[in-house]
Amino acid sequence: MRELVYYVAVSIDGFIAEPDGAFDAFPVTGDHAAVLTSDFADAVPSGFLEALGIAPPRTRFDTVIQGSRSYQIALDEGIQNPYAHLREYVATRSGATPPDGVTYTADPLATIRELKQEDGLGIYLCGGGELGGSLLPEIDRLVLKRYPIVLGDGIRLFGGADPTVAPFDLVSTRRFESGLVIEEYVRST
Repeated sequence: MRELVYYVAVSIDGFIAEPDGAFDAFPVTGDHAAVLTSDFADAVPSGFLEALGIAPPRTRFDTVIQGSRSYQIALDEGIQNPYAHLREYVATRSGATPPDGVTYTADPLATIRELKQEDGLGIYLCGGGELGGSLLPEIDRLVLKRYPIVLGDGIRLFGGADPTVAPFDLVSTRRFESGLVIEEYVRST
């Protein structure tokens, strides 16, 4: 069965973005950048991969799901398929017709449960926090890029999640001189 992997940048205090949705507090430069574009290249938007001259390896993910606000960031830049190298899903209730190569879903939980039954690589949960909260029962792995900053307020890692206990086991930690720590957790069995 495929895994749903929530791979996301997060502050020390558990926020994935500022209150207005900005995420520029999480720098992409530093000694951690090479790992993000190698080990996690499937999670890098297609345009960035192309600009860096990197072919998508398709070794970790073959599908992505993101919330409508995360997707809107790409649309605002004129990009309709930010992850064109992956099968793209957007959780939205807009009723709009999606562009070619993107599938809209009003029921992301049911969609993820269906996708997990298929053969394939992992499913990348790109964001945002509300979507992360609604999909928490199906998240198999967390890969948290924890930045050494405190935002104090913003979009929570699992915003809107029903109060619950969801146990995960820490399986690896990587530290970088930039201060970033990549923590990887798997759901406890």
